[in-house]
Amino acid sequence: MPASAPPRLVVLAPAPLFASFFDATAQRRLSRSFRWRRIAGRSLTAGMRAALLDADALITTWDSPRFGDSLLRLAPRLRVIGHCGGEVKGRFPAPLFSRVTITNAPAPMARPVAELAVTLLLYSARGVDGYRAALRRRSNAVYARLHRDGAGDETLHGRAIGLLGFGKIGRDIAAMLAPFGARLLVHDPFVPAREIRGAGARPVSWPQLLAQSRDLVLAAALTDRTRGLLDARALARLRDGATVVNVARGGLVDLAGLTREVRSGRLRCALDVTDPDEPLPPRHPLRRALGALVTPHVGAAQREVRRAIAAIVTDDLERFFRGRPVRNRVTASMLRRMT
Repeated sequence: MPASAPPRLVVLAPAPLFASFFDATAQRRLSRSFRWRRIAGRSLTAGMRAALLDADALITTWDSPRFGDSLLRLAPRLRVIGHCGGEVKGRFPAPLFSRVTITNAPAPMARPVAELAVTLLLYSARGVDGYRAALRRRSNAVYARLHRDGAGDETLHGRAIGLLGFGKIGRDIAAMLAPFGARLLVHDPFVPAREIRGAGARPVSWPQLLAQSRDLVLAAALTDRTRGLLDARALARLRDGATVVNVARGGLVDLAGLTREVRSGRLRCALDVTDPDEPLPPRHPLRRALGALVTPHVGAAQREVRRAIAAIVTDDLERFFRGRPVRNRVTASMLRRMT
């Protein structure tokens, strides 16, 4: 990379969000490799348009504008985009993926999201929420009941856990569940059955997943095929007492239908993502319903995860301008399987 003429990089992010990804060390690394500037705004501004005119590269975040077909007219020198996150399909028009190198960085997010999924499963399976509610009352009746009757099947051991999606997150969930002795059922039409079996799980159809799962974990991408997949009819096929765990995308689930099932007491849920309401409104019944656990899209929110994402994005941009292959390019052919 010529020291006399480093590429011009525009970072599209507000200052606090940018700092959560790029600490002082990471910013110094940017300065060694690029002439960079940061501009905030979720929509195009005059200042942003002026900066794009000379941009050789972009770094985008979830607070960057969603660009249309005009991006290359706005940024005629643009050659590469590094997105701080995983979701790029809805941020750039499909033809751009063949004309510009676009990279993303989903890998650091997979393990923390999988960890949260297993946490929510354990919390639900062990009935923690119900016991917490019982011990908030001014009564010790729960002790007497457990002494007399014992508990139910409050364990993951031998439990049939259904998993929709067997990408990076789904495979990490499977690996983390293995020591608990759960029976894992997986539906993912894009993954060969032998790979699912190799991970100690059993491949099943979508109807089988609904009918046979004691609890259901959603870890699939949101595509035209999966949007609203867990609708009212699908929810009705889940067994009584099943828990729906969603750490993927809210649009996989009919939120209104799930809310009705949880409020009736037939199903339970543990949700890190919701759609169409996110944030979930303060008065939404799932924020208070017994049998519902909602977290604020915290699956991969850790600063350490963001630092790792920033390092991957910076590495790919440096590799690109040094004439080396990038490691995390998103191609047009990958889009149909992506959120």
